[in-house]
Amino acid sequence: MAVNERNILNRLYFIAGCMFIFGLAVVFKLLSIQFLQGDVYRAKATERVVKNVVIPANRGNVYSVNGNLLATSIPKYDIRFDALTPKAKTFEKYIKPLCDSLSKYSGKSSNALEKDLRRARANRNRYFLLARNIGYSDYIRLRNFPLLELGAFKGGLIVEQTTKREHPMGGIAQRTIGYERIDDKGNVTRPGIDGAFGVKYLRGVDGQRKKQQIGKGQWKPLSDANEIEPQDGYDVYTTIDVNIQDIAHHALLAQLEKYKADHGCVVVMETKTGEIRAISNLGRNKNGHYYERLNYAVGESHESGSTFKLMALAAAFEDKVVDTSDVVDTENGILSFYGKKVRDSKHGGYGKITVSKAFEVSSNTGIVKVIDKAYRKQPEKFVDRLYEMNLQDSLNLPIIGEPKPIIPDPRVKNGRWSGIALQWMAYGYGVSFTPLQTLTFYNAVANDGVMVKPRFLKEVKEFDKIIKPFEKEVINKQICSKETISKLQALLKNVVEKKHGTGHRLYSKNFSMAGKTGTCQKDYRDKEKLNYISSFAGYFPADNPKYSCIVVIHEPDKSVGYYGADVSGPVFKRVAQKIFTDTPIVDEVESLEVKMGAVEKDYESFYEKAQKYKTIMPNVVGMPAMDALVLLENMQINVKVRLEGNGLVKAQSINKNTKLKDNQTVVLKAS
Repeated sequence: MAVNERNILNRLYFIAGCMFIFGLAVVFKLLSIQFLQGDVYRAKATERVVKNVVIPANRGNVYSVNGNLLATSIPKYDIRFDALTPKAKTFEKYIKPLCDSLSKYSGKSSNALEKDLRRARANRNRYFLLARNIGYSDYIRLRNFPLLELGAFKGGLIVEQTTKREHPMGGIAQRTIGYERIDDKGNVTRPGIDGAFGVKYLRGVDGQRKKQQIGKGQWKPLSDANEIEPQDGYDVYTTIDVNIQDIAHHALLAQLEKYKADHGCVVVMETKTGEIRAISNLGRNKNGHYYERLNYAVGESHESGSTFKLMALAAAFEDKVVDTSDVVDTENGILSFYGKKVRDSKHGGYGKITVSKAFEVSSNTGIVKVIDKAYRKQPEKFVDRLYEMNLQDSLNLPIIGEPKPIIPDPRVKNGRWSGIALQWMAYGYGVSFTPLQTLTFYNAVANDGVMVKPRFLKEVKEFDKIIKPFEKEVINKQICSKETISKLQALLKNVVEKKHGTGHRLYSKNFSMAGKTGTCQKDYRDKEKLNYISSFAGYFPADNPKYSCIVVIHEPDKSVGYYGADVSGPVFKRVAQKIFTDTPIVDEVESLEVKMGAVEKDYESFYEKAQKYKTIMPNVVGMPAMDALVLLENMQINVKVRLEGNGLVKAQSINKNTKLKDNQTVVLKAS
């Protein structure tokens, strides 16, 4: 055989061998895919058409201390129709009755609806929208319509549920009630009570449901039931009293509007327990309207101004370096330290006056001179005394955003200390506190020296079962001696009762109050930006106080007024007097019944009432608007509710005990 022929034959053998080996590899790969990796690839194929979808649990409700609903999750439903699921015989049998029922619900003609559904079937539409964003009662009604009542597999019913967080009281206390928000990137924002206690109590446990892909971006539940049912979150009962909250909100709003201020806050705290009864934070938008913009009371730290004079004298009294009867010369109303001036608001000063009067008239020079004389050579002693009263500590609130107080310290590197730090601290400059931190100290003075932690939660409940109660928490059993506390209480009382006191215009012979005015310059390093912070902190009644309160208003119109006595003081007085004249001081449940005409205070009783009023219009005047909405939406008859306003229901368009008609609209007016 020729050499060339032999070479050709060898090459053919080689090629044949390679092909045989390649064939074996292909067969091996196919067998491997089928028997060894089959489950993996089958799972991937299934993933493309079937997936587990998370069913969010309903967040628990947030209630006031008197049982009013402050935040709730309202379920909403989209009802869709898979036009290909019903068999031809079933479709033809039920199409007309279904359209008749839909016509009564929507008002659209039955013939037009039938054309739409037949067109959907012809176009192989597996996601035809029947109703969007409907309430629970409408959802129950629609799913019992002919054909749809056969469910997902036979009737083509598709139900999509979402929840919407509602605030029945509207914008009142919304920043404190708060929310939990998750953006597209998974970042979680949790301001306020709703956010702070969401993970632990309110959120609940999500469920799961299998869905099948029926089109591009369209998924249909595989069954009527969930694979894993979601577990609703617990209900949280706050310490907020809606009556006091309403008083505080509107008193602050009126003053902000009068003085065209940028923003402000007011907090009312129960003296003995630290329970926050009201907290309002209002800021102005570009259109001049005020709303709950930020939680200033918790998160905004600023120089205190004259409200800090109480802390300064508390330290001096405790160290016994000065007494209320000591005389101080305010000179001509101007002191100078390292070229920096300390001035009194009264031109020419007050002359020689007692330390008590220096506080009552809020003499900057008088207080600064006393503190400078006592602590000039040992400023760390002054700072240590402030520390002993816990003024350097944050309150460790569950609500996020609280900054740590600022107190300059000569022993700390970068501790904001300077040659004039001591003198500036004496009248509230160089130090920085949030309104709630300042109020906590004033409340301790009202509470005979016992400093309690501000508290926003009363208890966590599951229906009537208490899951976790929240008790009073003491920060400091005695911030200073009883003797010092007694002196501080007398000073605060004199600020209002003495004719020369800066708060005397708040005085009422029928109602006693105690407190301190504060006026602090803001952005004072730039005269073009110079503005003011006006404040008033105190408690009421002056003897045996029940509540403490702070009002802080930023950047009032200087042409109208900016002193704490003029701007913030009237809010304090209005809140104090209205609480005791408009709100009965009785058992909280009783006061709610008086307010709401013995209306039940929780959802369980609302549903009991709904059982009684299945088709008859109940009286919902006096109820929180969202409670009334839920009550009406859960009646047996279909009722469409149009809500105008927020807060408590003031009027209803249909009189009580009136027989309601199907699809009738009820208008509720609230404020």
